[in-house]
Parts: sequence; structure tokens; C-alpha cells
Amino acid sequence: MGAQTYDASRKEFFMMRAALMWTVNNFPAYGMLSSWSTAGIMGCPICMNNTRAFHLQHGHPYRRNKKAFTKGRVEKNEAPPRANGEEVRRSVRYFKSAIEEPLSYPPGYGTEHKWTKRSIFWDLPYWTTNMIRHNLDVMHIEKNMFDNIFNTVMNIKGKTKDNLNARKDVEIIYDQPEITVSGDRPESMTKAVYTLDRDQKRKIFEWNL
Repeated sequence: MGAQTYDASRKEFFMMRAALMWTVNNFPAYGMLSSWSTAGIMGCPICMNNTRAFHLQHGHPYRRNKKAFTKGRVEKNEAPPRANGEEVRRSVRYFKSAIEEPLSYPPGYGTEHKWTKRSIFWDLPYWTTNMIRHNLDVMHIEKNMFDNIFNTVMNIKGKTKDNLNARKDVEIIYDQPEITVSGDRPESMTKAVYTLDRDQKRKIFEWNL
């Protein structure tokens, strides 16, 4: 298949063919285009249902840190194997695509997998053999990372990532009693060591000037 196209330099027609090699997008859009939800539990579209947050190079001292890295546990696991294109295609082949109605999450969503649908890209005959199907836009990631870090250390209301839910996660994962909270009470949140006080913020602004 292709499109009849005129080559002005040769003054002749030829059959032009195009192929979608990959997508370039930020992380939320990665989830929409790949159809693997990147939000919440099992949010990694590479590790998939084996998603875990603690994969460090073997020999890294943090792997044995049972206080600041993983609470009461030495981390010995390796990163999970990456599924190839054919394995992924088989796992979604019976799911509905976005153009099929009614569209609802496939059985097992959120417990066994995070597939929201079957991406229409799997209809492309070469999609299973693509080494890289989705790429991340570095520009967006750099900006988002900077914004998140800056807003957190400056403790900007409504934008900081140091919130009640984050503190609850810290209590589950790490042994850091100095920043744990009591129940669902935001007022129990103490100032974290990674947030700046007024004098420290002033020094940052003076340095920036």
C-alpha cells in the first residue's frame, strides 16, 4: 500500500510508503498511546505487572540500607525481564480497541495488569518487531522534574509533592519516623528536612540574583 506521489526533480510518479516507527511523548501520554496505564500501582510500562520501585545496581550500598531505602529489608532482587513484542501482543489480542463500543477496562485491570484497551498500533504488521515503540520527550520530563523538585523544596502550597498521601507512602516503604503522619490529619505533618525555611529560601533568591 502507498500513495501515488510526484517527484518534481525526476518529473515522474512513484509509490510513496510511510511507516510509523515510534511515538514521542511525555509519560502520561505514553500511557494513553501504549494503552498501559502509567498512573499508580504497576505504573511502569516496561516492568508491567512486575513493577517495583527498587532496582539498583548490584553492590550499591543502599541495597542493604533497611532504614532509608527499604524498611526492614535488604533488597536483593534484580530488575524483571522485559517482555518482547510478541509476548505483549498476545496479552492484548483479545482486548477491545478504542474504536470499539462499549469500551470498559479489561478483566483483571488494576490487579493483574494495567491494560486499558488494545492499542490500534498492534494492527500494524511490524509493530511486534519494533525494538522501541514509544519514546519519552526529554524536554517535558526535564521541566516537570524541575518543577516538582523546586515546588517541593520551596514548599509551594498546592504544588508541592510533599502531601499527606506521600507521607503515608513513606511510612509504608521507609523507616523515617521523623516525617510520618498520624492517620488522615494533614496538621500532623512536620517540616521535612528537604523543605527550606524562610531564611534558606531568601538565600536561594539572593544567589539567583
